[in-house]
Amino acid sequence: MPQTFAAWIRNSGIKRRELRGFFVFIIITFLARAVFGQQMADPTFDAKVARPAYITSHPKILFDEAHNNFHKSTERYKPFADLITNDGFSVTPIKKSFEAKSLAGYDILVIANALGAEEKAAPETSQSAFTDQECDAVREWVNEGGALLLIADHAPFGAAAEKLARRFGVDMSKGHTSDPNNHDTETGIATFLVFSRDNRLLRDHAITRGRGATEQINNVLTFTGQSLKGPKGIVAFLKLSDTASDRLPTVAQSQGNAPGSPVSAAGRAQGIAFSFGKGRVVVLGEAAMLSAQVVRGSAATMMQKEDLRIGMNRKETDNRQLTLNIMHWLSQLLK
Repeated sequence: MPQTFAAWIRNSGIKRRELRGFFVFIIITFLARAVFGQQMADPTFDAKVARPAYITSHPKILFDEAHNNFHKSTERYKPFADLITNDGFSVTPIKKSFEAKSLAGYDILVIANALGAEEKAAPETSQSAFTDQECDAVREWVNEGGALLLIADHAPFGAAAEKLARRFGVDMSKGHTSDPNNHDTETGIATFLVFSRDNRLLRDHAITRGRGATEQINNVLTFTGQSLKGPKGIVAFLKLSDTASDRLPTVAQSQGNAPGSPVSAAGRAQGIAFSFGKGRVVVLGEAAMLSAQVVRGSAATMMQKEDLRIGMNRKETDNRQLTLNIMHWLSQLLK
């Protein structure tokens, strides 16, 4: 095996200066897969809401669990479901295909990390999680006044959600996004990205303003995702810096570069919001930011953490309030 790998390196045309990028890509991929298999909902997360937004009326949420979703409302996304339920939303899992009939009567559709296959390690996971008919149904439903929260993480999630995203003019990088200048200093992981008012990557929008000073977002942390680019008229409220880059093994190889070569993510984002017809859309390129999870086992040990907290349970971030503000904007409580 070592001789085969060395021969591949010699014959691939990879230059010495490219090797570092290649091995960084391998490390990022390994970390992502290690965390991928060790994540669990934080049982200590407090999902109480002191002043619920909805007391008399209760916007109806459909939570997708029909497309091999890595995140479900009773599992890794339970803290999300519990939090918005306590805020006055009504959450219903949907375990069948999207069509006009199944979407009718609901206000917001939440899709978190859908996959093209059930087996997480299968190559088919990067195939589209949605049929053309489902994509058309969701697009028409939003156009007529529905609201969509589409969350698609690092590879393979971006590829699985790409077909649906394109119905709304959203491009997904389908790789892993990192930033050497704007990442989490506690862990030192270059794919744990910081969006703050201080670094000017947290942009002005109703979602980041909230309903007042107590709901204003000042600091958001994401936990290894992909980059996005939306159509004209969108607001990139989580804007990537000019030093951010994506590692796209398939695309990089097709362009004649080394596997895992970085591609600039300047001008792209990890959180965008826009109106679509009579409805609204929020697309996120990272899923853990709206969760509250702990990472245990080999990945946490490698990073010298007994329990690595990712999501709304991370101290000194506004991820919890961001979750509520996104839902308030999609339900049109925020204008």
